[in-house]
Amino acid sequence: MARTLQPEAANVARTLISRGHHGVVVTQDRPTRTAAEAAATLGVDIGAITKSLVFLLDDEPVLLLVSSSHQVDTERTGKRLEGMLTRAPAELVVQVTGQPLGGVAPVGHPTNLSTYIDTALEAYPELWAAAGHPGAMFRTTFRELVRITAGLAIDVD
Repeated sequence: MARTLQPEAANVARTLISRGHHGVVVTQDRPTRTAAEAAATLGVDIGAITKSLVFLLDDEPVLLLVSSSHQVDTERTGKRLEGMLTRAPAELVVQVTGQPLGGVAPVGHPTNLSTYIDTALEAYPELWAAAGHPGAMFRTTFRELVRITAGLAIDVD
């Protein structure tokens, strides 16, 4: 039986297609709210799961796309980005992405977020990222992720 995508996931699919990606969004019966759950469900290494994290860079929201095998070192990454980097509050994440926590995608936001991509993701031939809703994901590659987000690759740890 075909499943209807949640509105946020449908928006992500449309955005992906508009940027030259195939736009296929995979849905799960149960939400995968953690990277470990997503990796287990998809049968991939946890590092291939791309976390979409919103931070404040000198009070300006930015998006960091990070391998789930990494933690962001806010001090070092902030220095690389020439500012102070802190985690954004949950309410701000939902506001700037238009997507629920646990399902924030790299694209499809109502605001244009500067995007930075963890260079560690380049080690994986196939990446998976949330597609705007918990339990909705899409497959991509490092090069394609850089292209569709117009992101800048950086070291985050």
